[in-house]
Amino acid sequence: MIKQTLQKEQIEAMKAKDSFRLQTIRYILAQIKNKEIDSQKELEDQEVVDVLRKETKKLQDSIDAFKSANRNDLVEESQSQMDIILTYLPEEISEDELKIKVQEIIDENKELFEKSPNQLIGICVGKLKSIADSSRIARIVQS
Repeated sequence: MIKQTLQKEQIEAMKAKDSFRLQTIRYILAQIKNKEIDSQKELEDQEVVDVLRKETKKLQDSIDAFKSANRNDLVEESQSQMDIILTYLPEEISEDELKIKVQEIIDENKELFEKSPNQLIGICVGKLKSIADSSRIARIVQS
């Protein structure tokens, strides 16, 4: 469904002659297509979300590097691209709600948590990655 939305908005961007938005959407669709070729199947929405999150992470890293290099023009461009990508990602839950859900998973797996808390990070990320970024989940489990 996200992929179809992107394809529809690609056409709208062409009609509106919005070249920057069109370029960004085409790049996202190309990344999705590459992932489909690698996995040899059409991606589900969750897998598309994973691709989008990966791209936002790359852009955030670029923004940080551009800021340290004092390249404000590139910071603005990357931020604009990231803003476009973020519109296609589902809304993440709040920090408090995420802490509650992580605590529920910890309570369900108390023995594993006592033996190896790091293994629990994988379980939490697997269950909650659709509603929150994996780095947020890992940080909460570790705290």
